[in-house]
Amino acid sequence: MTNHSFFGGLRSRLMALAFTVVAAGLPAADPAVLLKDPAVQSLLEVVRRNEPDTMALLVRLTEIPAPPFKEEARAAVLRQLFEQHGLKNVFIDRAGNVVGTRPGAQPRPNVVVSAHLDTVFPEGTDVTVKHDGSRLKAPGIGDDTRGLAELISVLRVLQETKTPTTGTITFVATVGEEGLGDLRGVKELFDHTLKDQVDMFISIDGGGTGTITAFGVGSYRYRVTFKGPGGHSYGAFGLVNPIHALGRAAAVIADIQVPASPKTTFNIGRIGGGTSVNSIPFEAWMEIDMRSPDPVPLGAVREQILAAVDTAVKAENARWPKGAITADVQLVGDRPPGQTSADTALVQGAQGVIRALGGVPVIRASSTDANYPMKLGIPAITVGTGGISRDAHSLDESYEPVDSWKGPQHTLLLLLSLTR
Repeated sequence: MTNHSFFGGLRSRLMALAFTVVAAGLPAADPAVLLKDPAVQSLLEVVRRNEPDTMALLVRLTEIPAPPFKEEARAAVLRQLFEQHGLKNVFIDRAGNVVGTRPGAQPRPNVVVSAHLDTVFPEGTDVTVKHDGSRLKAPGIGDDTRGLAELISVLRVLQETKTPTTGTITFVATVGEEGLGDLRGVKELFDHTLKDQVDMFISIDGGGTGTITAFGVGSYRYRVTFKGPGGHSYGAFGLVNPIHALGRAAAVIADIQVPASPKTTFNIGRIGGGTSVNSIPFEAWMEIDMRSPDPVPLGAVREQILAAVDTAVKAENARWPKGAITADVQLVGDRPPGQTSADTALVQGAQGVIRALGGVPVIRASSTDANYPMKLGIPAITVGTGGISRDAHSLDESYEPVDSWKGPQHTLLLLLSLTR
């Protein structure tokens, strides 16, 4: 049962603090100071009390498939949950993002808190949640279905307790965070849906509570298709071979040297092509991923990879007397690197929340929805979901609810400090 008089007192105190701080133009409220208020402590206890319901919702959402580019079924449920828990102006934008607003006494600051709908797993993957002791196992359960469940947990507490804020909080469930989705959801959000309306962005993605992703690891992703005339493996021998050309390029790419710091990586993740063992193929393709938080080494490794493709084409054409190989190089993913300064109210507030709740903050780099607003100069971070997530992007993915309520507690306290 909610103590309405108690939370009514909280509303009065928060509103008074809010107008004082906003009028003075001061930075975000100190989470440690907020945490001394018994009413704020009670809000966090409500989060903990609601955690069994949050876990039940996690199972429900996990078992709704959300393969790449096919997030509609899960989006429909998030839309219902946004409406059920009292958000205003709930809608699905043209990219498929679910958006809902919790208005404050003032429209700004507008803090967006989000999690992504999509998983990496293709259509037809068994997403039934299996129990292994306290651990829950299913593809996508941690990345990022737990983030969606946390999003609803935070919203539910704010609404049930009628907790006021001066600033506005916009809740978003995004599409296209994974793989070849290329951040299409968050790009649509900032380029069109909420263009020039967002002051800070918080993405909930990944387990634990002590880390703050304030550096965005940028990436380029290419699909390279080698093409040739194709023919019979015996009768047309001497003809250029697209798979041979791909192999030449892959061998050169495998020997590229990259710096250890800043960490810069490359990977050929998928290859395909050919029609039969006794046919010279007319086509072969590979998909390449390269990453770095620094645009300079990221650009350098890209140039080396593209040069390897060009060299492989020339070598294959020089090797055989008949036909000609060409390469179609297509950019299929472009995640900009970026960072949010440690001096911003957002990072300071996130660190303060972790310390106030007994943790030690760690700033890290990763590739998340936060990359894109970082590129635009909008303060953005990614925070954890609580609990323990294991084996993301594998069929053995799991989530263990060890102190899992701490995830939504951290996010709730951060939102209160930013929007008062």
